[in-house]
Amino acid sequence: MTDSAATLSNLEQAQRWFRRNVTAKIANLKLAISMLLIIAFFSIAGTVIEQGQPPAYYQTNYPEHPALFGFLSWKVIQVVGLDHVYRTWWYLGLLAFFGISLATCTFTTQLPMLKSARRWRFYDQPRFFQKLALSAAVDSNISQLLPELAAKKYKVFQEGDKLYARKGLIGKIGPIVVHLGMIIVLIGGVIGALTGFLAQEMVPAGGTFQVKNVIEAGQWSKGQVPKDYSIEVKDFHIDYSPAGDIDQFYSDLKVIDAQGKELKTETIYVNKPLVYKGVTFYQTDWGISAVRVKINNSPIFQLPMAQLGTEKARIWGTWIPTKPDLSAGVSVLAKDLQGTVLIYDTAGQLIGSAREGGAIEVNGVNLQVLKVVGSTGLQIKADPGVPVVYLGFGLLMAGVMMSYFSHSQVWAVNKDQQLLIGGRTNRAQVTFERELVEIIDRLQSP
Repeated sequence: MTDSAATLSNLEQAQRWFRRNVTAKIANLKLAISMLLIIAFFSIAGTVIEQGQPPAYYQTNYPEHPALFGFLSWKVIQVVGLDHVYRTWWYLGLLAFFGISLATCTFTTQLPMLKSARRWRFYDQPRFFQKLALSAAVDSNISQLLPELAAKKYKVFQEGDKLYARKGLIGKIGPIVVHLGMIIVLIGGVIGALTGFLAQEMVPAGGTFQVKNVIEAGQWSKGQVPKDYSIEVKDFHIDYSPAGDIDQFYSDLKVIDAQGKELKTETIYVNKPLVYKGVTFYQTDWGISAVRVKINNSPIFQLPMAQLGTEKARIWGTWIPTKPDLSAGVSVLAKDLQGTVLIYDTAGQLIGSAREGGAIEVNGVNLQVLKVVGSTGLQIKADPGVPVVYLGFGLLMAGVMMSYFSHSQVWAVNKDQQLLIGGRTNRAQVTFERELVEIIDRLQSP
């Protein structure tokens, strides 16, 4: 054996070993299912555990003593990366490995099966028909069988007195499309994790902002954060129900460029965001930023209000001086944007209440409440992988529907003045048998 022949033989042996010990294991169905279950488990964990919160949040809600389920504490969450599951290296690695497994299965199993299904082979011996799920010998011929198969939408191949027919080849393509759809979904998820970002902004009505408070960002997301335009909050208001509960809150947003030119306007509310250049602005929260007041005939003052209550019982307050030397003043509290504020003296005693546009006398001065200024809480998100994910899901649904088509095959041959006919299918066996029996009965009828 020459050196080149020996090298070629060793290469072939290495390839066979690789296919048997590596490729076959990567394409294994049990491995793919296990990977899918692991990905689903961590995806659920990323949904249940709040993502992108500051460390103090996890220290408060996931203490070490007692730890949730005996082990899940804030330290475990932050060390493992459960506070940003979808952007961790190990989660992206799981997606990549699952995608490799699907691609390997597609090329080593699904595509060869499709290639085999596209080939046809004529049967000319009775023993071949005996191996089929359903077969019969009838007093007929190929020419009488052809219109029957055409009526049942079969594609027919004929060579002399031999015939092969098939239909439902799309059923063999379906699993390949399913795998392709799943791979594209995984690619879209990875693109979103690496290039997307999530930000939050609390902006008072009348304010203008650029996206800066980014709380989650992929490694390649820098170019996604908008720098060439700003958002102006023209107005913010809340609709209340007759019972005083919040019905809906609205933000009137305007996109402006660096020169102040208006690019787009939109009134957003919950489930109706503003979308501009691939960045989505969601309405998620609200607050009170300031109160505008006049004291006697003074100019209008806008004083900031700070949140004093908890998330379950929120209240905002500020202190308003009633003397120029700041030696006296009152506290003003508000709990919503319905326009009513409560006024307390320095001893904490309630003086009274006032509505927007109304006035009240305190400490010998006339305090007029002009407006309680609201602020809108916006969540800003960019995920370039979303269109890719939608494409993948579309292919996935199409592939599932295609997979329901049965791949049916029929063979026939004229032999000893009889027509041998038989067939098989990969699903809907009863329906196929009824169809073939009907064809056989029609051939035998006079």
